[in-house]
Amino acid sequence: MAAKDVLGKRGEDLAAAFLTDAGYLVVDRNWRCSQGEIDLVAVDGAETVFVEVKTRSSVAFGHPFEAITAQKLARLRRLCAAWCAVHPGDHRNIRIDAISVIAPVMGPPQIDHLARVF
Repeated sequence: MAAKDVLGKRGEDLAAAFLTDAGYLVVDRNWRCSQGEIDLVAVDGAETVFVEVKTRSSVAFGHPFEAITAQKLARLRRLCAAWCAVHPGDHRNIRIDAISVIAPVMGPPQIDHLARVF
């Protein structure tokens, strides 16, 4: 596995644990379809939450949130609709969140959570 993939997996693991600790129920991870991938799907009360996780080892090339563009958010909206179409249930209340993980090689990770980015 490439170093980038290892870092990304670590970030998603940290983000899932962060959400679980905050009382969310993580119901899906790395869900894929022909349109792309959703990193995490969680339930927060009555809301289905689709989470984009961006992980970096430092901010040398910008904050992880800077990688979430309008085009990426539009694709996430389409992916949310696709996920809802194949997962029966009440998905009237959905939202898209973003989690950034800065995970340096040495030292603790820094996790930031933005709710309702779209």
